[in-house]
Amino acid sequence: MPMFKSFENRLSPILKEIVEHFGTPFHIYDEVGIRETGQDVIRAFSGFGGFREYFAVKALPNPSILKIMKDMGFGFDCSSIAELVMARRVGARGQDIMFTSNNTSHDEFKVAAEDGGCILNLDDITLIPKVPVMPDLICFRYNPGPRRTGNSIIGNPVESKYGVSHDQILEAYGTVRDRGAKRFGLHTMLVSNELHYEYMVETTQMVLDIAEWVYRELNIVFDFINIGGGLGIPYRPDQKPLNLDAMAKEIRELFLKFKEHNSYMPKLFLESGRYMTGPHGVLVVRAINRKEIYRQYIGVDACMSALMRPAIYGAYHHITVLGKESEPPAGPVDVVGSLCENNDKFAILRMLPHIEDGDLLCIHDTGAHGHAMGFNYNGRLRPKELLLRSDGSVELIRREETIDDYFATLDYEPKVFNPI
Repeated sequence: MPMFKSFENRLSPILKEIVEHFGTPFHIYDEVGIRETGQDVIRAFSGFGGFREYFAVKALPNPSILKIMKDMGFGFDCSSIAELVMARRVGARGQDIMFTSNNTSHDEFKVAAEDGGCILNLDDITLIPKVPVMPDLICFRYNPGPRRTGNSIIGNPVESKYGVSHDQILEAYGTVRDRGAKRFGLHTMLVSNELHYEYMVETTQMVLDIAEWVYRELNIVFDFINIGGGLGIPYRPDQKPLNLDAMAKEIRELFLKFKEHNSYMPKLFLESGRYMTGPHGVLVVRAINRKEIYRQYIGVDACMSALMRPAIYGAYHHITVLGKESEPPAGPVDVVGSLCENNDKFAILRMLPHIEDGDLLCIHDTGAHGHAMGFNYNGRLRPKELLLRSDGSVELIRREETIDDYFATLDYEPKVFNPI
């Protein structure tokens, strides 16, 4: 169900006061909900020795959120210098961080090796000679190609830019072992926002089969298997949540069978982002205009620079109107922003109650890939982020962007180069 009811029950009674204090628009996240989901994941996979969740920083890159994850014992999945730096600023070091590279530059490898290093998860066999110093522990991202299908978001693995191909995987591990690597991991990620847990079970079987193959061919024992992220959340009211307990039970059975055949059991890693924070965030906006032409449009004080998923993916985000949750629909409306693009819409032909200027709208499930995917086209500025703490207080965890921020990169010492 969009926006966990417990979050709604905590937020709705105090939302007007929050708006009066902070103004709109803003993303607000629920610490209680995030911690409850984290504990659910820990409980479900408690039967695995050494299980660890590596929170995908790209989903919600905010130090206050990362501190919550670290407090629960989670590591961090990073894919850029900025994400590495943010993880380290909250105290993550060494094997607390997985750096999943993608077209990785020399500078990124250099930063990855600094300050205690991290687990390198290489995306391409050609990156091996570009690693400045071969670490003791290294991992590869596996792309099965035609052996599997992805879901509708990630698509066909054959067309994916990610990962080492099936026919390269033995060479990849043999090469890094020859270069000094002593410990090994295996990673894959084939889906995004997947609600059918069976797919993750099938992915686990695939990765364990590859691990067994590499073990038989190269006598390489794997420290860990990382089955990636991609666990889905029910954005629509009629969708059922992913069955985490059934997924964990069936994956454990696969690991036990692997142990029977190979006399050892690797650790299991996940790198969920959306699943951890997605349902625990809402974008709160104010209705500022109503336009009636060929359709009825409700204009709000945020645009797709604050939440671009509906525009680029056609993604559904549930919307409720504060104080009018039980009112019947008044008719279909498009909920739109002020960006100079016609796809700047949070909802299309959505059945909502009658909305007047000043009404507060909650756009649900923005706790992942909401603020993080923001941009500044049209000079639009990204909104603030708030955190509803476990004690009921509300904390500003990122201020809104300002005009000065927008022009900051134009404040520089002039340089002119005249090539000879």
